[in-house]
Amino acid sequence: MSTIGKALTLLDVLSRLDCEAGLTEIAQACGYDKATTRRFLVELEKHGFVEQLPETRKYRIGAAPLRLARIREARYPFLSTALPFLRQLAERTEETVHLSEFSNGRLSTIHVEESPHAHRVFVNVGTVLQPHATASGLAFLAASPDEVIEAELTKPLAAYTEFTIVDPAILRRRLSEARARGFSISRQGRELGVVSMSSAIAGPGARPIGCITVAAPLVRTGEDVVLDYGAAVRAAAEAISAAFFGTDRQIRPPNQSRRNG
Repeated sequence: MSTIGKALTLLDVLSRLDCEAGLTEIAQACGYDKATTRRFLVELEKHGFVEQLPETRKYRIGAAPLRLARIREARYPFLSTALPFLRQLAERTEETVHLSEFSNGRLSTIHVEESPHAHRVFVNVGTVLQPHATASGLAFLAASPDEVIEAELTKPLAAYTEFTIVDPAILRRRLSEARARGFSISRQGRELGVVSMSSAIAGPGARPIGCITVAAPLVRTGEDVVLDYGAAVRAAAEAISAAFFGTDRQIRPPNQSRRNG
């Protein structure tokens, strides 16, 4: 890996840590020695990509990525286009709704609308969504070309819970079902007690650009609710695609009325 690649890997690792981290912790997380880690941190700090807190000497992400993110959003307003539909879907379902984007070979959460319930599903911005173990990943694969699916299913498939599907043949059937209905369903595939419904947001290329997902506690999510929310995420995904790419498809935003029961 190049020097630039190693520095960017360090930045990515730091972004996924739960809180500020010291030199030793960052080095261990990256797999670098402390001298190399310190050198990269100094350079990244010079350019505003990380900052060191004077009180604790720990590091966190700096302001430069935020500036670049704002420039990117101004030129490619995916989040701002999708946000009204996410909020409408969250209001309708009263469950956690999150938006993911495919970039740099992976699908990651870029926005979360929290459920108002005390018992709810928590999703962090920046979470990487595994293709085989999450509703978002399954929806993304289902909307991708067959060669993308086959390439993904030849990789080692980790089991995160006892319900994670790691059999490629079963996954192919689930992806076929998701294609047919327009949304995927993951029952406790990544986290126990969680059911998620997701639909891919179509783009002009062969692959979708991201997914919109509803994640709810298992105890509140019977089969009728799963199908209802699945249809809602499909409609939201279609509406986001139409709004973002300016298509002439006549698709309305999700129903804003709250679900009873």
